[in-house]
Amino acid sequence: MISRIDLRGDALPEGGALRDLLPRADFDVAAALEKVRPICEDVHHRGDAALIEYAEKFDGVRLDQVRVPAAALKRALEELDPAVRAALEESVRRARIVHRAQRRSEHTTQVVPGGTVTEKWVPVDRVGLYAPGGRSVYPSSVIMNVVPAQEAGVASLALASPGQKEFGGLPHPTILAACALLGVDEVYAAGGATAVAMFAYGTESCAPANMVTGPGNIWVAAAKRYFTGRIGIDAEAGPTEIAVLADATADPVHVAADLISQAEHDPLAAAVLVTDSEELAAAVERELEPQIAATKHVEDRIVPALSGRQSAIVLVSGIADGLEVVNAYGAEHLEIQTADAAALAARVRNAGAVFVGPWAPVSLGDYAAGSNHVLPTGGCACHSSGLSVQSFLRGIHIVDYTRDALAEVTHHVVTLAEAEDLPAHGAALKARFDWKVPGQ
Repeated sequence: MISRIDLRGDALPEGGALRDLLPRADFDVAAALEKVRPICEDVHHRGDAALIEYAEKFDGVRLDQVRVPAAALKRALEELDPAVRAALEESVRRARIVHRAQRRSEHTTQVVPGGTVTEKWVPVDRVGLYAPGGRSVYPSSVIMNVVPAQEAGVASLALASPGQKEFGGLPHPTILAACALLGVDEVYAAGGATAVAMFAYGTESCAPANMVTGPGNIWVAAAKRYFTGRIGIDAEAGPTEIAVLADATADPVHVAADLISQAEHDPLAAAVLVTDSEELAAAVERELEPQIAATKHVEDRIVPALSGRQSAIVLVSGIADGLEVVNAYGAEHLEIQTADAAALAARVRNAGAVFVGPWAPVSLGDYAAGSNHVLPTGGCACHSSGLSVQSFLRGIHIVDYTRDALAEVTHHVVTLAEAEDLPAHGAALKARFDWKVPGQ
């Protein structure tokens, strides 16, 4: 079912050459961009009417209004299964512990006597959050987006999720309940590119946002790319990924279960095992079949995901080579299931999140580790981070110099300005003083 890539023997190639040998899903955001462009502009020009029309076309629901009534949010929370509510509350509690610790404080540095630079952190004014609602329902994504934004101090939060036919055109009630639990009362039944366009341009019912965050399908990713520059985004999230770096000490039952857990998200989900143990590889292959047979979403998600070009077992000569491979791959989720896993995890450079040892599976991070599960995909972990409080903050430098402090450095500023052929820059300082070149 899952293919093998054998990298044993010769020395591993470096950089891009190694990345090119590793499995990855086809995810052509550029092609999707041309399809979402007219949809986004239609929302720009027709506002709520376009959102209502696209909800019927794409989601099969006929809306009277795009904004979810407050009564529906209240009812969803009241009717939520108590066990699900308790689990959501614990997830929120743990996420707040981690994200509250990420807050940044203002800091002033004295550069010279009389000259200081203060860095203060200001939250984005308004954020549009997206919670997917296609193959699965993700109240956990509501938590992962809302909590860091709230802890950053964002004053205005709105959330969008696709309307569901079986719930009268409203987003899934568990999504609504999670919003109510978190105190988010501005919720919209809008999905895909139309939701991003609604936040970017604003409509009659929804004020424009400064930033849009949250995972979604290729249409969400394409819309984020379309609006980059007009709004801030977290990332162009692609299909979910798990990479497991494992040696002979790993339990094949655990490894197989973890690969399947990500494969059940989507037929494009990537599941990659990197190991120096052919015995473990064979044992995982044997273990996949009975575990798959015992679960759901087999033919529409798990089998195509594990058998697709994006998934593989990668054989390496040793764990040191395995570490090079996973650093080149830059997985959204990376599990380390080896002897001395913590020491190895400390050497990981590129990953959205790292899960150490047999008792920290990715599923824990999806719901209740306290970490954030909105993470970079498609190898973007080599330059990007997961969602956090910092995602919603802007650093602003406040420069405060006295007359004497400015006078002391003026000749350096003038020299550099003239070296760059920008004499007016230097003149802006000279105008403040009866200035001449020192020593003349």
